[in-house]
Amino acid sequence: MDRMRYGLWTLLLGSALLWLAAEPTFYEADTLFAWREVMTQLSGVLAFGCMSAAMVLALRLRPVERLFGGLDKTYRLHKWLGIGALVFALTHWLWVKGPKWAVQLGWITRPPRGPRPEPSNAIEAAFRAVRGLAETMGEWAFYAAVPLLLIALLRRVPYHVFAKLHRMIPLLFLVFAFHALVLVKFSYWGTPLGALLALEIVAGVCAAAVSLVGRIGVARRVSGRLETVEPLPGVGAVTLTVAPQHWPGHEAGQFAFLGLDAQEKAHPFTIASAWDERSPRLSFVVKALGDYTRSLPQRLRPGQEVRIEGPYGGFTFDDEAPRQIWVSGGVGVTPFLAALQQKALRGSPSCPVDYFHSLTAPDEAVEAWLRALAEAAGVALHLVWPQRDGRLTGERIRAAVPQWREASLWFCGPEGFGEALLRDFSAQGFDVRRRFHRELFAFR
Repeated sequence: MDRMRYGLWTLLLGSALLWLAAEPTFYEADTLFAWREVMTQLSGVLAFGCMSAAMVLALRLRPVERLFGGLDKTYRLHKWLGIGALVFALTHWLWVKGPKWAVQLGWITRPPRGPRPEPSNAIEAAFRAVRGLAETMGEWAFYAAVPLLLIALLRRVPYHVFAKLHRMIPLLFLVFAFHALVLVKFSYWGTPLGALLALEIVAGVCAAAVSLVGRIGVARRVSGRLETVEPLPGVGAVTLTVAPQHWPGHEAGQFAFLGLDAQEKAHPFTIASAWDERSPRLSFVVKALGDYTRSLPQRLRPGQEVRIEGPYGGFTFDDEAPRQIWVSGGVGVTPFLAALQQKALRGSPSCPVDYFHSLTAPDEAVEAWLRALAEAAGVALHLVWPQRDGRLTGERIRAAVPQWREASLWFCGPEGFGEALLRDFSAQGFDVRRRFHRELFAFR
């Protein structure tokens, strides 16, 4: 989380400081229209910086994923940047339109506009010739982008609707890039801010092009065959087993994008099995959370071709703590299923592990499965069904693991559950910044 915040604030504060160094008239602004001039430029610079960074993060690049600790963290930052782009673009639009509306309503009088200076060179003259076009295109692209960004943030909108509409964002970004190139103050181009803007335009346009031609993640994409489809009625999920071709292997806790239908965008699912080259199979436990996942048992048939892209993620149980505490709830069990199998394959665990899982409903088959995996892995298993045993709380975990202060805690489950545990352990002096790990498995 800290890396995401640092990345966001570095972009925003860095852009603002470079703009301030390039805009000396900021200190001289003393009228509404003078403020309109400088604030339109600042809000535009910040909005475009957020847009460009979001486009680059959407490429799923390995160096970027490593920088932020996993694709789940990268996509959370992508979401924050989208919100930032929306806020700054709205601010930009209001600074452009607001004073004009005030003049039309008779609230203020527009000061006389002096003659515009002659262009200093052919490039500035060319930009000025298409200024009106850039303003119009940017305004209409803004009107189109606002509902698309709101749809991306509203989880109630079905995923397939969101995915199809979100494909329009790269096209709109190309319009915003043209808008920024032409309308940014020409004097900025000879400053460090101009260099940053040029980098953002080039990087964002390249990212948009990769997205528009459907090449995101293509280097990490393999084909496979669906082998089994097994419903788990006790937990409202289905287990899928896939035989991949040329899979590079993965660590427990990682995930992949699984394409099960040519008409449907690939969905991210945590891999619920450890990688064993002697038996090259991938398992996924898919919870029925929406229309698509609920229909899988009826739509899928063993033998059909599937697409797999990955592996992704940094939730890999890799740290130097002398003890680990694992906590999951509901379908958050999936990375721990892979971790249990991986420990069993590799021998005794490198450190003691206590695994707490909160069951959504009693299921003898699932409980027996977890107990067998935990025993084979040498992991202490604590199964809790809240209606029978009471809620799983931080106090309960600490009572069961007296050495909790020296442990690291790995959590995957409902967001509210994770936040409650984070606050609880933080209040007890636990170093949550370094030792509380969780999967931010929400890409919207």
